[in-house]
Amino acid sequence: MLAGRATDAYEAAREKVRAFVNAGSGNEIVFVRGTTEAINLVAKTWGDQHLQAGDEIIISHLEHHANIVPWKQLADKKGTVLRVIPVDDDRQILLDAYADLLNSKTKLVSFTQVSNALGTVTPSSDIIRKAHAAGAKVLLDGAQSVFHMRTDVTALDCDWFVFSGHKVFGPTGIGALYGKEDILNATQPWQGRCNMIVDVTFDHIQYHSDPSRFEAGTGNIADAVGLSAALDYVTRLGIENICNYESFLLEYATGLIRHVPGLRLIGTAKHKASVLSFVLDGYKTGEVGAALNKEGIAVRSGHHCAQPILRRFGLETAPRRYVAFLHNLGHVCICRP
Repeated sequence: MLAGRATDAYEAAREKVRAFVNAGSGNEIVFVRGTTEAINLVAKTWGDQHLQAGDEIIISHLEHHANIVPWKQLADKKGTVLRVIPVDDDRQILLDAYADLLNSKTKLVSFTQVSNALGTVTPSSDIIRKAHAAGAKVLLDGAQSVFHMRTDVTALDCDWFVFSGHKVFGPTGIGALYGKEDILNATQPWQGRCNMIVDVTFDHIQYHSDPSRFEAGTGNIADAVGLSAALDYVTRLGIENICNYESFLLEYATGLIRHVPGLRLIGTAKHKASVLSFVLDGYKTGEVGAALNKEGIAVRSGHHCAQPILRRFGLETAPRRYVAFLHNLGHVCICRP
């Protein structure tokens, strides 16, 4: 009886995720440990299965390491070519340069919807549409966008969408991979154990269809249920209300922080989420973080697993602060980096 209730709760959580991202079927939702595992899953299954030497993968200069390393590993293994969409001095994607990168060899475009280091909001619909016109598949990294804006994978028409539970106020160690059902069912499994098989002999293995074929072993039931509760919370508040309030906080904080002597904002795109990365003349990143910590102000100090984009602007590290709502108290809280 308890086992049945746990299974029902796990599948109810899958349905909750499906509704939250507006997928067509619960079969298109695979539970994973987070965004990093989801991208690695696609790279090491679909990528390994379908990409050949000379095929091209396009990512952007804004990417988190999680959306760089798996593709570089695949390129080193199979001889695929990694191409990078540049950004301008305002930290925005150069769409004309992106269009020039697309060609008949382009098989995959994988990019972030919101930069974790700068807050830049990318023109997702345009990037996806152009990729599909070139015959490429698209993976959209929603780790930083899932709590800033409404997610609609059907409208976006991405082939995969990935996010982590802790980014949307849920537990750590849980996340989801959305994938179009026909693509998932045509993709080889990644890990092997129970749950993902129909039948096993010493000569033959028959795998389940999606999503079970990608969920080997005992599922992370407790954290999936926790993620479901977090999505209920966000849905109850209204993602548009959250977005509007965060926009107000970002505008307010940006207006104040610009008056700090010697402080320079790093993320300056016209369209950005509530991320404030900055440097302070004469002080190291760690010194700024330590000083703010003494005042009860939480920031993350480091390269934010996004070294290429920081180096694009001559930096190795920077303090970074997220601003977000804190329900019922009306104060600003800091989202987990």
